[in-house]
Amino acid sequence: VHLIPVNPVREDGLSAKSRKRIMPDLLTEPPAIDPVYEAHVYCNIPTIAERSMEGHAPHYFKLVAVQVLIRHGDRYPLYAIPKTKRPDIDCMLVPSRKPSHPQLEAFIKHMSKGSAAQMDGSLSSLPRFPSHSLCEMGELTQTGVVQHLRNGQLLREIYINKHKLLPADWTAKQLYLETTGKSRTLQSALALLYTFLPDFDWKKINMRHQWSTIFCSGSCDCPMRNHYLEEEQRRQYSLRVKNSDLEKIYVDMAKIVGIPTRQLRASNPIDSLLCYFCHNVSFPCTKTGCIGMEHFKVIKRHQLEDERERQEKKLYFLYALLATHPLLNQTVNRLQGIAEGKKEEVFVLYSAHDVTLSPVLSALGITEARFPRFAARLVFELWQDGKRPKEHFIRILYNGADVTFQTSFCKDHYKRSSKPMCPLEKFVSFVKRDMFLIFNSTSYYDACRRRAL
Repeated sequence: VHLIPVNPVREDGLSAKSRKRIMPDLLTEPPAIDPVYEAHVYCNIPTIAERSMEGHAPHYFKLVAVQVLIRHGDRYPLYAIPKTKRPDIDCMLVPSRKPSHPQLEAFIKHMSKGSAAQMDGSLSSLPRFPSHSLCEMGELTQTGVVQHLRNGQLLREIYINKHKLLPADWTAKQLYLETTGKSRTLQSALALLYTFLPDFDWKKINMRHQWSTIFCSGSCDCPMRNHYLEEEQRRQYSLRVKNSDLEKIYVDMAKIVGIPTRQLRASNPIDSLLCYFCHNVSFPCTKTGCIGMEHFKVIKRHQLEDERERQEKKLYFLYALLATHPLLNQTVNRLQGIAEGKKEEVFVLYSAHDVTLSPVLSALGITEARFPRFAARLVFELWQDGKRPKEHFIRILYNGADVTFQTSFCKDHYKRSSKPMCPLEKFVSFVKRDMFLIFNSTSYYDACRRRAL
């Protein structure tokens, strides 16, 4: 640990008094792709307090609505590497074990009493918190719960304590909550809400079930979306086949494990290895040898190269536009209603997956964003101009960083505006019209049936 002198910059841009602080994490990112650094970012281990830009606006602006889209927290792998022992990770919640949270014990007690909650369909049969001494496949871990307890606490300090988005006597109508039907997304949502809400009252929790991971609800029929996804999968396959280092690593790992290379590849080893890595557990060994850091680095590096190429080739972008339109359209309609004076659904939470967040980031044009880490959050804030109450603006934040002006529809606006946000109508016209221009269409239905230019 080094003591690094820093000159913090205050919100008004002036430098505050110099002081020393302990900074155990890297201050600057490595210049080239460093797979180990990127894997650490992806794990999102709750260690240092996070700085965030949520809730920042000129003092005469009023925050009127917030929508949050999260990825579930840290989970046990969805795949197992054949013929190896599964990583030994305990999914019981133990407040005395690290990483922990001051409210973890109270959270466990509260979750045991949730009979009054309104849960859609199959959600009511899911457990409210993880509780297996050896995690089940895909189960949320204690780390995953803590990540979202922290998210909720951070958002509460800004949106409830500072901006009074919800009053102390809030009602169920002021919330809109939706999750996919996996225990890890439901539990992540409950952890965030537990530390976020002014008072977590089960009777006011009405959790809707979303069967689709892209949250397309009743607008899921889109043949061209499926076409672009298939093309994107072909691109992924051809990049993998060209990577001789990757092929060598797979052959080597398959020998260690004692299975055909094809079977090892199909078991998606990076998913499992990331779990070992994030939990600081030694990679698996057999009588023939051990899977090691070099194997991990090569596979992770390929994953990062794949993400970079995916941004450059437009196939994923075309898929993303069609995949996310139903969700973005719902967002725009809700924000417009609130701008016109509706007082319901001022706080919205969608609890989802990497395959939900990733296309949303792509569709919005936020190409510099990293692949969604565990417990990633994408926030849409709606603000009202106190001097001109009819004017409304949005800010978009990803993991606490303001990415409003990285979006395709607002990237030139800040050059002409003194306000650090984007007019709501720019977002509306993007979702209602501009998203379809590349397909030479004027509607979602038409774009779903027509090839892009």
